[in-house]
Amino acid sequence: MFDFSHSMPRFLFLLITLLTLSQFSAQAESNGIAAVVNGNVVTKSEVRDAVNAQEQILRFQLQSNPDTLARELANLRSTALDSLIDRELVLAEFKRLGAVIKAQWVDDDINGIIRDSFKGDRDAFVKEIASSGMTLKKFRALREKMMIVQAMRGKQASQQAPATPKEVEDFYNKNIDQWREGGMIKISTITIPRYSGEASATPESQRKIANEIRGKLLKGADFATTAKTYSQDSHAEDGGAWDWMAKDQMKPSIASVAFLLKTGAISEVIDDEAAYIIISCDAIKHGTAKPLKEVRPDIERAIQAEKSKGVIDKWMEGLRKRSVIKKFGWN
Repeated sequence: MFDFSHSMPRFLFLLITLLTLSQFSAQAESNGIAAVVNGNVVTKSEVRDAVNAQEQILRFQLQSNPDTLARELANLRSTALDSLIDRELVLAEFKRLGAVIKAQWVDDDINGIIRDSFKGDRDAFVKEIASSGMTLKKFRALREKMMIVQAMRGKQASQQAPATPKEVEDFYNKNIDQWREGGMIKISTITIPRYSGEASATPESQRKIANEIRGKLLKGADFATTAKTYSQDSHAEDGGAWDWMAKDQMKPSIASVAFLLKTGAISEVIDDEAAYIIISCDAIKHGTAKPLKEVRPDIERAIQAEKSKGVIDKWMEGLRKRSVIKKFGWN
């Protein structure tokens, strides 16, 4: 079919696309349309297939960590449609550039999944994806699209200049507490479990409670009193207070946040797999920071990741602005 978008004025193409969207709006619910991207339909079944394929991969990778798996699955479902729309935009750009992906690369990727998650048992892999209504052919097609998106994003990220010495030094000075060793800290905590045992409670509702509690603390509520009222950990009766601790005595996910706080500061709500935790830094004794030369590689990688994210976000925003998108929902 001839692509009129390349031969007619841009404004006329947009007008026709908008008229098409208005027609799709009335049909979306009955015809299972999740979104329309530049006149191309994304069906609800496509979104479900993409979610099923990615859920399978997450289950392969996180089968020994159920709490992290639950969190990642919830995030996947909440962003599924936007992610699929972005995927379609990237695939269209890939096609516009005339790029191709070798079939062998896709085969190697799937064989890697079979090797790492199923000990090389292809039959077990096929049986597993079939349990969610996925055929090997469909899984392969979806995986190919995911690889294309990763490659296109990687191409954008690779165009960044390496971190300059000044950028490295500034990053080090700004985040120097991150590399201190031998420090001690005294904290208080409020812990809200992800699952409270009540039928109506969900991880989302529990996190909402934690955010509301943090809001009260930021407005001046007494931490100890609030901890005694709401916290559900072993230190709640003591107002959430803990004794002095070294960094290596703490859970890494807690220490990484606590040691970046200033005395008297309240942390963001920390998603600690089984619970949502709020930290108050009651007192801190900083240790000696590692010299810059020891942490330079880590800093360079962090700066590069930050730059890459900014470029990819800007690139994706450009693709969205050049497109006409209408979302209807998928579940």
